[in-house]
Amino acid sequence: MRIRANFHTHTSFCDGRDTAQAMAEQACAIGFNRLGFSGHMDADIHMDLAAYQKEIFRLREVYAGRLEIFCGVELDNLYDPSVGEGMDYVIGSTHFLDVPSEKPMSVDAGEEEMETLAMEFFDGDYYALARAYYELEAKVYDRLHCTFVGHFDLVTRFNDSMHFLDEEDPRYTGPALDAMEYLVSKDIPFEINCGAVNRGRKKELYPHPYLLRKLKELGGEIVISSDAHQKELLDGGFELAIGSAISCGFTHINLLKRDWKGRICWEQQALR
Repeated sequence: MRIRANFHTHTSFCDGRDTAQAMAEQACAIGFNRLGFSGHMDADIHMDLAAYQKEIFRLREVYAGRLEIFCGVELDNLYDPSVGEGMDYVIGSTHFLDVPSEKPMSVDAGEEEMETLAMEFFDGDYYALARAYYELEAKVYDRLHCTFVGHFDLVTRFNDSMHFLDEEDPRYTGPALDAMEYLVSKDIPFEINCGAVNRGRKKELYPHPYLLRKLKELGGEIVISSDAHQKELLDGGFELAIGSAISCGFTHINLLKRDWKGRICWEQQALR
C-alpha cells in the first residue's frame, strides 16, 4: 500500500527549512492528494499565526483540485490551548516539562538540556523524569482537545546516545502505559512518527515497538506521519512505519478528510 498524505509538516514559518509552497509542490510531485501543515506553537518555537493561516489558505486555493490542504498546528501541552481554535486539526505534543525554571525545559532540545533537566529537577533520576513526562502527557487531550497525539514517547529522544532508560523496564513502561490507556479511552489516534529516524537522530520510530504493540492491545488507532522539516522527507520513513504497524498487528491507518459538509473527520486506509 502507499500513503499519499502527511499531516505533520513543518515549514519556514517555524523550524522547517522550506516554504509552505515548496512543501505543497513536493507533495504534488510525489503523488500526494492531501497535505496537512502543522507549524509549531510552543514556548520555544511559535509562528506568526495570522501570516501562517493566510498563506495556507492561499495555497488551499492555488492547489484546489490537485491537492487538498489542511491548516493545523502542532500545539505543545503547556502552551495556550486557544491557539487550536479555528484550526482544521491540532497535534497534541509534549515537549516541555512543568518544572520551576525561568527557561522552558524541553526533553528534545539537546543532550545537555536533558541532563540539566534530570539533575536539577529530578535528582538525576531519569525514571522520575519520565514519570513526570507521562503524567503530563496523559493530560494532552484534556488540555488541548487535540486531533491526534504527536510522538508519544518523545522523552526517549536522546536515549540511544545517553542510555538513561531501559525502555522495557516497568519503572518506565508503567507510567507510559497508564498515560496511553487514558488517551486511548478518549478515542484519539496516536501517530507513528518518523521524524527522528528520518533525520538520523534515533534508531526507532515513535512509539517504541513495545509501546506500539501495547497500543494495539489496548485498541488504539494510528496515524503515520513523517514529521517533515524539509521537502525531501515529506514521505520519509513511511515504508518503515507501515512495516512496524503491520508487525504490531494493525490492519489500517487513519487519514484526515473533509466530509460533504466540509467538516474534518477520519477515514481508514487498509495497510495491505
